[in-house]
Amino acid sequence: MATVDESPSAKRWLPLEANPDIMNQFLWGLGLPEDEVECFDVFGLDGELLEMVPKPVLAVLFLYPITSKSEEERIQQESLTKESSSKVYFMKQTVGNACGTVGLLHAVGNVTSEIKLLEGSYFDRFFKSTADMDPCQRAVFLENDRDMEVAHSVAAAAGDTLAPDYVDTHFICFTCVDGELFELDGEKSSPISHGPSSPSSLLQDAAKVIQEMIQKNPDSLNFNVIALSKKV
Repeated sequence: MATVDESPSAKRWLPLEANPDIMNQFLWGLGLPEDEVECFDVFGLDGELLEMVPKPVLAVLFLYPITSKSEEERIQQESLTKESSSKVYFMKQTVGNACGTVGLLHAVGNVTSEIKLLEGSYFDRFFKSTADMDPCQRAVFLENDRDMEVAHSVAAAAGDTLAPDYVDTHFICFTCVDGELFELDGEKSSPISHGPSSPSSLLQDAAKVIQEMIQKNPDSLNFNVIALSKKV
């Protein structure tokens, strides 16, 4: 399934498909070590299916439908947002249809201490260049980054489905930083804290939040969960 969303920038990319195989080629080509990290489908959110996901899980990506209900909650969360840990790597999204790539950048950006990016690779350069930027500056950097635009286009074109002009779905990322579960959504102004977590319970903790989001949209089937796991 392709992911498409709206954002304020005039620039729009093709949507990235929610497909672990495509994401793996995309990530490995940009500097994640192929023998260390891999994306996997999460086939269900009950305990037995979660146990099937290779561990340890570094981040969880969630594709969900944009509805009036989800938009109401987004606005409510914005009003309640408090300043989060400065250690969270977060960026705004200003490029249309870039939610898949922004989600992956959030996933990688918060686990650079857990994995060794290939020296001199795109990711190595990107995260060093944006380390001291604020979320809006990172968004502008990405918007003007021709290398990422080309890599995204190649990955988007590799999808099994024809990218539509518009579908109402959006990608976000869940990660654990400093013992806290954060929801990272470039459409929001800052990370959203969902309470205590740990690297060992990240998948289960994220699954609980995801289940709550799914329950609020019982008539939709447009959900997809992908885990970024470290190979051991």
